[in-house]
Amino acid sequence: MSLSIIKPGLLDTIQDMGRYGYSHWGINPGGVMDRYAAQVANMLVGNHINEAVIEIHFPGAQILFNQNALISITGGDFSPSLNDQQLPLWQPLVIRKNTVLQFPKLKSGSVCYISVHGGLSADKWLSSYSTNLKAMAGGLSGRQLKKNDEIFFKENAIYFAGLLNEENNMRVLHWRADVSKTYQSPNEIFIIKGNEWQQLNGTSQYDFIENSFIIHSSSDRMGYQLRGTHLQLSNPFELISTGVNFGTVQLLPDGQLIVLMADHQTTGGYPRIGHVISAHLPKLAQLRPSDSIQFKLIDIDSAEELFFQQQKELQILERACLDHLNELVC
Repeated sequence: MSLSIIKPGLLDTIQDMGRYGYSHWGINPGGVMDRYAAQVANMLVGNHINEAVIEIHFPGAQILFNQNALISITGGDFSPSLNDQQLPLWQPLVIRKNTVLQFPKLKSGSVCYISVHGGLSADKWLSSYSTNLKAMAGGLSGRQLKKNDEIFFKENAIYFAGLLNEENNMRVLHWRADVSKTYQSPNEIFIIKGNEWQQLNGTSQYDFIENSFIIHSSSDRMGYQLRGTHLQLSNPFELISTGVNFGTVQLLPDGQLIVLMADHQTTGGYPRIGHVISAHLPKLAQLRPSDSIQFKLIDIDSAEELFFQQQKELQILERACLDHLNELVC
């Protein structure tokens, strides 16, 4: 059982939730850009949340399914279609073999995910399936997906052919994830103060909160470079390289900002003036070059509460999806 890439996209890779515990070797966690969307994709089809998924950037790939499969597509809306039939997002789909999935039009978002019931067979490196392009490890031979690549599925427990009518290429199953709360106000990003926040002068602190910043076209999986008001330190100083994370906001020497993303380095020597809260990383990941960001400063207690709420909602969703799948099997 497998799928084949018949036309590659801009940047299609196999990813999971990341590779942790190796930062002291200089190996970053990597993994998916939008962890929330990838987790939901796996939940919808009954997978463990850390199963490998395909991460798609627009323009996306064209994918041939060589076997009936239960899949879900989450994240950005690239108008997914199966043999020219429009597909819904955030909902499980049973699709027939020898059909082609494609993404012809960008509607919203920056990255989307494809999960397959049972999971994808991929190369594991340091306990993770995530593709590390620089190390050329993990995923599929440590590289982005190319034409004629074949990705095999792990074993599954459902006979999908029995869920399809003879005249239909796919069937939309009845449960769906409601993610409107997670992605509401997409350009408003909450942060907490970083270690060097107090080193910004008063005017720059005000400008950082009151003004918006534009994501530059040179942004990528390593970081979003922002353009906006030049910010300044009260007294310039040398900073020893220290640990950074997904969502760390750093002040560059030219007064501009960079927000570190999934493929960020393990340490950095630029002032860390803020950190995007965990609950807003999904929104951040779905922003594109030329989109604006308006930062809003909140305290740690509020950030933790938003994260706990989001995790609680995910746990409820995971339980509900498993119940629906069990009913389907029975």
